[in-house]
Amino acid sequence: MNKFQIDAIRKVPMYRYLLLLSIASAIAFQGWRTLFNNFAVDEIGLNGFNVGFIQSVREIPGFLSLLVVYLLLIFKEHRLSAYSILTLGLGVLLTGFFPSYFGLAATTLIMSVGFHYFETTNQSLTLQYFDRLQAPVVFARIRSISAISNIAVGLGIFITASFLTFKNQYLIIGLAAVGIAIWALLKNPVDNSLPAQHKKMILRKKYWLFYVLNLLSGARRQIFVVFAVFLLVKKYDFSIQEITVLFVLNNIIAYFFNPLIAKGINKFGERKILSMEYASLFIIFLAYAFLENRWIVAGLYIFDHIFFNFSIAIKTFFQKTADPQDIAPSMGMAFTINHLTAVVIPVVGGALWLIDWQIPFIAAAVLSLVSLYFAQKIRIPEQEAEVIPKAPVGQQ
Repeated sequence: MNKFQIDAIRKVPMYRYLLLLSIASAIAFQGWRTLFNNFAVDEIGLNGFNVGFIQSVREIPGFLSLLVVYLLLIFKEHRLSAYSILTLGLGVLLTGFFPSYFGLAATTLIMSVGFHYFETTNQSLTLQYFDRLQAPVVFARIRSISAISNIAVGLGIFITASFLTFKNQYLIIGLAAVGIAIWALLKNPVDNSLPAQHKKMILRKKYWLFYVLNLLSGARRQIFVVFAVFLLVKKYDFSIQEITVLFVLNNIIAYFFNPLIAKGINKFGERKILSMEYASLFIIFLAYAFLENRWIVAGLYIFDHIFFNFSIAIKTFFQKTADPQDIAPSMGMAFTINHLTAVVIPVVGGALWLIDWQIPFIAAAVLSLVSLYFAQKIRIPEQEAEVIPKAPVGQQ
């Protein structure tokens, strides 16, 4: 995209609105995630099964994301985004006040409601407000800015870990998200000329491949999210400072790499981008299972995080094949499908971990191959993409 087109995106009020809310989401969730495993192991003394159970609890709101369509009968979609961030912030700031197994499960549930409902509305609004060429760029730019936010959180935790308690760290992080949510509740970035969204459940046969890709993505990603960092902490004794350094490195790389993903989608198409992701993840997960070296596993975590962002292509594939009125309810349905297995896998994976820690990663490698098979079925009708109106002659 040229400079004129990028400037046009920046002038859309919804872009600025979603960008700031995404920063709040990144601050809250990254802070929660960075502290979680050390808080769970060092402060509470949880084992792999306990952590797997809590991570399953975390995915319950994702499983119920289809209920967003009913909340849209009460709230405007952009307002629901702001209320979701408010809920996310409250869940995070409360975490340190309840340092127990069930306390962590309860605050995780609250945090997760906000996180998943924001992600649902955030993706929906992006696909509604930006066309098929703009959407990958907007997703990538928001992820890049979120990566900078994650770096700031990581550095803050790294610096303060030696003198701030878990309780105070969670409190500060949660308050930051709450403050941005309150700001957003005072704004109105709506464009009333856009097609009205269906406010009912949408489940269409023609979207079957989109559903399958989301189902497999949810199953595979949960193994990574739940057990990759836990592997580093439990098996390789990574400290909170070392985990934080990994997160910071991940986000520095993401900041520079995400725009390239958007360009790749627009140039090569969703099928090739997703095929590259799934083939790479097959190798990465097998390496997790069989290459028992502290620093190699840390490197694998970084590579895994890079390929995670390729999932933008699933959303843009849907945008290019869906009816405009179906976007909001379909995003809720997609999140629910994405979490059908995610609610179960952390618990099952935790039980399998107790038998042999390699089993969850081998399972993820198999799921990557299945995803690769279905990615080959992606077909997007050849049609001229919508573009932003050209600049006047003389500005081109």
